[in-house]
Amino acid sequence: MTGPQPLHEAAKVAVRDQLLTARRRRPLAEVGEAARAIAEHLLAAPEVRRAATVAAYVSVGSEPGTTGLLDLLLEAGKRVILPVLMADNDLDWASYRGPGSLAPARRGLLEPLGPTLGVDAVATADVVLVPGLAVAPDGLRIGRGGGSYDRALARVPVGTFTCVLLYDDEVLPAVPAEPHDRRVSAAATPSGLRRLG
Repeated sequence: MTGPQPLHEAAKVAVRDQLLTARRRRPLAEVGEAARAIAEHLLAAPEVRRAATVAAYVSVGSEPGTTGLLDLLLEAGKRVILPVLMADNDLDWASYRGPGSLAPARRGLLEPLGPTLGVDAVATADVVLVPGLAVAPDGLRIGRGGGSYDRALARVPVGTFTCVLLYDDEVLPAVPAEPHDRRVSAAATPSGLRRLG
């Protein structure tokens, strides 16, 4: 039995649509410049400099790019783990060993080849970088709606540096939230790193 969408759910759908439309309109040059600037800010962050393991992701489409960042993290001697989307939308994890270690997967994603490490591997990361569409100053983020990262973030120990990668105009005064939504501690945008919460 399905009834009308709860208000917060409908609000999220509307905000998501607006943000995705704005992203699709971004010039390719801007996407590339944003990726370079975000990587620079993250690599300069003390939490990232100290980290032994970084959980990250492979960007798709007009998301702020992570390809260069992943390779720079490897060059800096970090262990990088990337998500592997499971059938139930939860995230398993596998090690990133360079661009040649990625293969096409469901939903247009690129995922690491090699053995998976289990859903709890994200809890071993010193830094967790997550995708999103927007974030508010209190750390609440909006993702694409599958709940994958809310589940993953629920496994991350309190105090771990969790950071969403966004464009500057995606840091909003507020975002619609639901009880299961997990907060992040920072947002990396082309203009810098913002601490949240």
